[in-house]
Amino acid sequence: MYKASDIKDLRERTGAGMLDCKKALEACNGDMEKSIDWLREKGIAKAAKKEGRVAAEGLTDGASNDNDAVIFEVNCETDFVTQNDKFKNLIKELREALIKSSASNYDEALEVKLEDGKTVAERVTEATATIGEKIAFRRFEKLTKTDDEVFGIYSHMGGKITSVVVIKGANEEVARDVAMHIAAMAPVCVTQDEVPADMLEHEKTIIKEQVMAEGKPAEIAEKMVNGRINKYYKEICLNDQEFIKDSSVNVGTYVKNNGGEIVRFVRYQVGEGIEKKEENFAEEVMSQVNA
Repeated sequence: MYKASDIKDLRERTGAGMLDCKKALEACNGDMEKSIDWLREKGIAKAAKKEGRVAAEGLTDGASNDNDAVIFEVNCETDFVTQNDKFKNLIKELREALIKSSASNYDEALEVKLEDGKTVAERVTEATATIGEKIAFRRFEKLTKTDDEVFGIYSHMGGKITSVVVIKGANEEVARDVAMHIAAMAPVCVTQDEVPADMLEHEKTIIKEQVMAEGKPAEIAEKMVNGRINKYYKEICLNDQEFIKDSSVNVGTYVKNNGGEIVRFVRYQVGEGIEKKEENFAEEVMSQVNA
């Protein structure tokens, strides 16, 4: 029904105790997402990390050129490779080619030609052979702006996280501050209106169950949902988040005070949503010794 590793994963994602995680998985037939909800409804888990485990290695990067900006991610198998000069040079080569290109989506990015005439896809395949690990060009996005807008780009932890934001008005310093905030706080969207309807309804259901678990009747719980959902907005909406450099204002107010308005953003974190096979290092070493 579920593996021992599922208990560990659930504990990491919710902060709940091991026994509670075991009970949740048993109650939900091993379904991870339902188990998270079960723990939250019981008031055992204060919050659920829905972004998925960050497991694959690699780097993200971004760059801008006039009214265009790009952001992309390249994966590898081990973190050792990200420190390899060949891998770093690959990231630099792709960045320079992509920002100069007219590619507007992932498929077009794969066909972008480098200085030697090879495409991005061909260079990545070539890197797999020369570096000795599987290298993958995982995702790409282009952002465009108007002349009265500015880009903010910030890369964190040497490229483990990269964010790009477009702000109307303000200046590049403000935009970079906001990009840094995005990298640190991982908002889902800019405004409350942009929160996906299914995501909002799911959270309202969780909150209602939490309130009812506290002993409140359903009709009272329904009324309390709207009050508590505002806290949820402050967690996931960029405009509503407490600004990381000045806790006295939210991000939207900070930008507005500097004559600007946030248009959109993109945030990449290495390996988001990718499950990586757990390896037993000792067994791996012994297998090499006995080979």
